[in-house]
Parts: sequence; C-alpha cells; structure tokens
Amino acid sequence: MPAIYEIYGTDAHLMAYSLMSAADVAAMIPKKASIALKPNLVIAAGPEGGATTHPGVLSGCIAYLQENGFSDISVIEGSWVGDNTDRAMKACGYDKVCRDCNVPFYDLKKDKTRKVDTRLRPMEITCRALDTDFLIDLPVLKGHCQTNMTCALKNLKGCLPDREKRKFHSDGLIKPIAALAAYLKPSLVIADSICGDLNFEEGGNPVHTNRMMLGTDPVQIDAYGCRLMGLELDDVPYIRLAEQWGAGSTRIEDIIALNEPQNAADYPETSGLVRRLTRNVKADSACSACYASLVRALYVADKERIPVREEISIGQGFRGKKTDGIGIGNCCRGFSQCVTGCPPTASDVIDVFKRKAESGSRI
Repeated sequence: MPAIYEIYGTDAHLMAYSLMSAADVAAMIPKKASIALKPNLVIAAGPEGGATTHPGVLSGCIAYLQENGFSDISVIEGSWVGDNTDRAMKACGYDKVCRDCNVPFYDLKKDKTRKVDTRLRPMEITCRALDTDFLIDLPVLKGHCQTNMTCALKNLKGCLPDREKRKFHSDGLIKPIAALAAYLKPSLVIADSICGDLNFEEGGNPVHTNRMMLGTDPVQIDAYGCRLMGLELDDVPYIRLAEQWGAGSTRIEDIIALNEPQNAADYPETSGLVRRLTRNVKADSACSACYASLVRALYVADKERIPVREEISIGQGFRGKKTDGIGIGNCCRGFSQCVTGCPPTASDVIDVFKRKAESGSRI
C-alpha cells in the first residue's frame, strides 16, 4: 500500500513543498507532462474560515515543480453553482500566486466538456481535467452538511460544469461522487487540514489542526480523513463505494510523519460552536493537532447525544502530573484515563467517550 506523508505547521507553502520533496514527487511525473493543480475554491472566501485551500499550498507545489524542471503547470477550478470563480480566486489570493509564479488559472466553468461513461451513468467532465497528464488534487479536509465529510474524492466535483453538478445533487451525491472518482483519478493528493471547517462546506467553524497530508490514493486519504475527524467509513458512504468501483483502497498501513505537532501558544479565537463544545476542557499549552482531535470528537459526541460533563485536560502543561480524570494525548499519561497518541485521532477519543457512556460512568 502507498504511504501517507504527514506534516504539521502553519506555513502552507513550506509544508506543501516539504511533503512533495519527502515523497520525491518529481520522480512520479513524466518529464514533459502537463500538470494541473485542482484546489478547493468552493466560495469567494479566504482559507481562514475553513472552506478553501490555502494559497500557500498552491505556491509551495508550484515552487517545487518549477525547481524540478516542470514548466507546463496550470491551476484549474470551478467554484460551486451560484458563485463566480474569478471572484472566488481573487478573494482567496490565487490570482497573486498565479501572477507571481507565472502560471495560468483556468476557470472550469468556461471550459469545454466531454461526455464519458462512468460506473453510474454518462457524465460530463471538463476537458482540462480529463486531458492533463498529471492531476494534483488539493482539497480541504472539512465537514459537510450532506455527506458529513469532504476531502479528496468530493473535491473532484469542481471539475464538472454547473449542469452536471446539479445532477449530482439530484442523484443524491453518494453514487455520482464515487463514479467520478473511479473515472477521474488524480495522480497525487495533498490535503489541506490546517483549519478545515468542523461541519459545513462553506466554512464558519474552522478547527486548527495545522496539519497537511500527501498521498497517491484519494480513497486512502479520505479514509484517513474519516479517522482524523472521528467518523466511521459508513458515515461517508461514497468512500467504500469508490473503493468498490476501483478508485483506490481504504487500507491505511504506513503514515510517515515529517515532524511532530508544535505547541500552539497563539491558538486562534474559536467560534461559538467550538466554545460551547469545549466548555469543560482545561487546556495548558495544547498543540493544535491534539486540540482539534478533541474538538472533533466532542462534536461527534454532541451529535450522537453522548454526555460529556467531566473536565477534560489537554496539553503539555500536564506532563508528569498524576491525577484522576480524563486526559488527551501523551502529555496526559499520568491521568487515570488517558487517550494516548501524539496526537490521538478523534476516533480514539470518541471510543473512550462511548465506552464510558456504555458503562454508565460519568464523563
């Protein structure tokens, strides 16, 4: 199975560049290949709201590619139905990246399309997405109000004309997303999880994990995304269906971490939803990745009506302390109940919540 590379930080440019260097992406690409970068530009909003791909991800990828001798590079995207792609790309700073790097941006809403046969039905896909030699998928790992999660697989929906996007919704999203992924397979995925929204594709409740992942299998990346967000694969049905239809594999065997999460001394002000979820959390020098796993677990627990009333401790300030209660992460190993990991996944935290609820003990 291919490995997933993972990096922590806040500099999107450096993180994307470092991931590509570590994975030796240049060796994967034919010398004179055309390369298209497909970010997530769903709305006209900057990345800080948790909806759109950071412009530094684009600039980091382009810098790496250009330094390794590749020149036929473009950025392709079409914002969602009802929004203007040109307005969206300027709001997110992509115009400056493309201008500084001398790379063209193509609005896929204006592109020609070609009808292809997919596992579900004939489907229209934009020609630039179909004809590029090496498609790099740059999604945001975030929540979604209809599919629970969106990442690598659903991000490909931006490669469709608006009329096809409308059909996706009338078809219920699940089967069309899987069918598109099985036909239009990206060669590389770099998932931006620096501050993906907790539960809504348009952003508004960002959770700062300061994390980014690289892989060559979009199904595997999405399966890992589920684990990080505390979701079961069955919570996002198009992932298993995409696997069944040949888009990739849900198996995860090798995670290569390039560094470790850092203390987030300047953790950003949280939204009202996050403040409510973390009202019983005592944080002392908690790194953002660990804190985000806890927030996502609390969000799932809230949706599933799992009571969480006990104070929860998290952060490097609890190292070496031995006490009763629940602690999150390896820094809290001295607690009577500790969810280990550096950082643990949201799934790990939820498992503890569920076990306590089932046993009748107070959380």
